[in-house]
Amino acid sequence: LPVVVKAFEMEIIPANRIVAQIGETLILTCNTTGCASPSFSWRTQMDNPLGGTVSNHRTYSTLTMNPVSTVNSHDYLCTVFCGEKEKKEKSIKVELYSFPSDPIIEISPSLVAGEPVTVTCKIPNVYPSDHLEVFLKKEEHVLLTENFYDDDSTDTETKTVTYSFNPMAEDIGKEITCVAKLPITDMEFEPKERVTSQKLNANYGPQNTTIITASPRNSPMEGDPLKLTCVTDSNPPPQIVWRKHLADESIQHLIESNVLSIPRARFTDSGLYICEVINLVTNKTEIATVDVVIQGAPNIAELSIEPSATVQEGENVSIQCSAESNPPPKIILRRKSDSADMGPYSEGRILLLPSVMFLNGGDYECVAENEFGKIKSEITLNVEYGPRNTMVSVIPATAVKEGETVTMKCTSSGNPAPVISWKKKKVTGESEKIVKDATLTIQNIKSQDLGLYECEAYNQFGKEEKTVKLVVQGRLEKTDQMTPLIIAFSSVAAIAVPVVAILIYVSRKAKINGSYSLVKALRLKV
Repeated sequence: LPVVVKAFEMEIIPANRIVAQIGETLILTCNTTGCASPSFSWRTQMDNPLGGTVSNHRTYSTLTMNPVSTVNSHDYLCTVFCGEKEKKEKSIKVELYSFPSDPIIEISPSLVAGEPVTVTCKIPNVYPSDHLEVFLKKEEHVLLTENFYDDDSTDTETKTVTYSFNPMAEDIGKEITCVAKLPITDMEFEPKERVTSQKLNANYGPQNTTIITASPRNSPMEGDPLKLTCVTDSNPPPQIVWRKHLADESIQHLIESNVLSIPRARFTDSGLYICEVINLVTNKTEIATVDVVIQGAPNIAELSIEPSATVQEGENVSIQCSAESNPPPKIILRRKSDSADMGPYSEGRILLLPSVMFLNGGDYECVAENEFGKIKSEITLNVEYGPRNTMVSVIPATAVKEGETVTMKCTSSGNPAPVISWKKKKVTGESEKIVKDATLTIQNIKSQDLGLYECEAYNQFGKEEKTVKLVVQGRLEKTDQMTPLIIAFSSVAAIAVPVVAILIYVSRKAKINGSYSLVKALRLKV
């Protein structure tokens, strides 16, 4: 198939003519086809400044005007070169207008029946103003028609028309209307007509000012949303300021709005709220007040120990608890391990512990309660003191036999926990540190192990010592197989010696008497 080669062409988007509003953004695009590497050039036909930013791409170029201003009211020409020989160019006409907002009506002074008033209508930032037409009407009756055909302004301007008249009583409540038109026949834009109306109202008030309180319940509770709305009757609408009367008699400025919203009410939001309404035209002020009471269960705001949560024995200590609620809470301060009728206890915000003892240390609780609920909070009092109640236990006893094992254990109370070590008294009277431990074990005890032993309990607040005397009774012999034989031999010997003695005695008697009765002899001995 034959290759189709596209001809070199160009176009401007939008084509030929564009209507743009001053202040907005306008982008002109110069596009090409049939050329691999075109080059672009932008200019105005009168070689005025472009008034925009050029951005070149591979096959197209843009001219951006941001914002559009009166300097952009030109015919713009885009020239495209394709190689050295081919050149094309097209132009586009940029036409401008400005008609951005509705008219503004002002009526002054304050409207009072029978006295003259002046109605002013302002049309902001108009261009071209030589096409502007303005009509002032009261209801359907045209009061004034004005045009600016002879105006030669070259930029946007605010145009003003005024009309004075003496209103009658029946005019109050009627509408004054300002109609502004910008009818440029050969330019397409919308709107070409803008209208503003305002009623002829007499200025009065403020009057009948009240405050509406809105919350989920009849009586606002802590945590509930609360909305206070200030309602008044005033013309023109008044300036509304919210203030709060504080406990120290000062006034706190809160907000300038008719609605005061509190997303989550707190106890501190209770108080007298003041709504002040000011009509700056009539120069009158009116106020309304409402007393807001926030109720709810207690919150413990603070639980603290003075001078510190860690103290030394003998210091004066105060434990303080503050809670907020409405109605006011009943507060109980006590040590957690004590019942209500024992130990440190206070039905108030302060619990005093003069000359505190180590037994006073521990967890303390603050209990705050009212009809809506109860809450507790805890704090720990740490009482530091030197070692005391140091005791020594010896197993099996202080009097032991040589070769046995003895264990001596030392205990002591103190805060911080005492460091315990053992010493032994030398013959010279000096003490020798043996071990830094609560337990001292001596195995296979010897006679040289007897003597005085000292247990020392120590911390930064002092030390305490306890002495024990270890006595060695003698050597514990080993039991062997000969022991029963020796015991048996000793027993036989103990019996045999008296028997032999008796036999010798009987024999001697028999020699003397010729005969001898052993039984008689024994009886005589007995």
